[in-house]
Amino acid sequence: MPMSLMAVTFTIGWSIRKLGWYRLGDSIMTLAMLLLLLAAWAPVADNLLGPLESQYVAWEKWPEEGNIEAVVVLGGGWQPDRPWSITGRFSEGSGLRLMEGLRLWHQRPDLLLVVSGGGKDPEMTMAHGYAEAAKALGVPSESIVTLVSPTDTAEEAKAVQMLLGEGAQVLLVTSASHMPRAMRHFEAAGLAPDAAPTHYLADRTEGLALAYWLPSARELRKTERAIYERLGLLAIQWEH
Repeated sequence: MPMSLMAVTFTIGWSIRKLGWYRLGDSIMTLAMLLLLLAAWAPVADNLLGPLESQYVAWEKWPEEGNIEAVVVLGGGWQPDRPWSITGRFSEGSGLRLMEGLRLWHQRPDLLLVVSGGGKDPEMTMAHGYAEAAKALGVPSESIVTLVSPTDTAEEAKAVQMLLGEGAQVLLVTSASHMPRAMRHFEAAGLAPDAAPTHYLADRTEGLALAYWLPSARELRKTERAIYERLGLLAIQWEH
């Protein structure tokens, strides 16, 4: 998103310059380049993403009392057509979501493991991939529920509500930056979610390391993630 915005801004500046307004065009193009460098700089990326990721703490210990009915792992990216092992087809975020979900489920194997996510091929959706990997890692088939139709977080929340009913308490597993938006969708759907975030991206580089102070594509992706999630939170306010 920042890359596209900067490209549009740069193009506008270049077009203005071609019209003969050299100073204005140069200023706009310089601004576009400066904004791009800032978006790709770790201190900026971390300060945008960090507040999202820190809203919910990691789930370290199950409470002695509670009525959680299921561990719910939200979908992400994966490549079902690749000739790789099932775990190798997951994106980094999806793999970590499933890993955390399995860690938590193995502590409470009496619960359901609900895995979610659609896909272009209805026979090999994100949820199918999660389920196949979970079974290979020791979860019995009867403990797994696949939600194969949802294509976004709002649909995932509605599907879980239809499965478990109004007011159901679930342990929600997703990326830390995605968790604030996911929690609001699940609450809006009438569920009682507890957060179990994973896949942290902010503050992964030591502040004293040279790489921390140099712009990079990795930091640009973090800024894009932060902007995407913040826009998603604004959209929820309009929807509800």
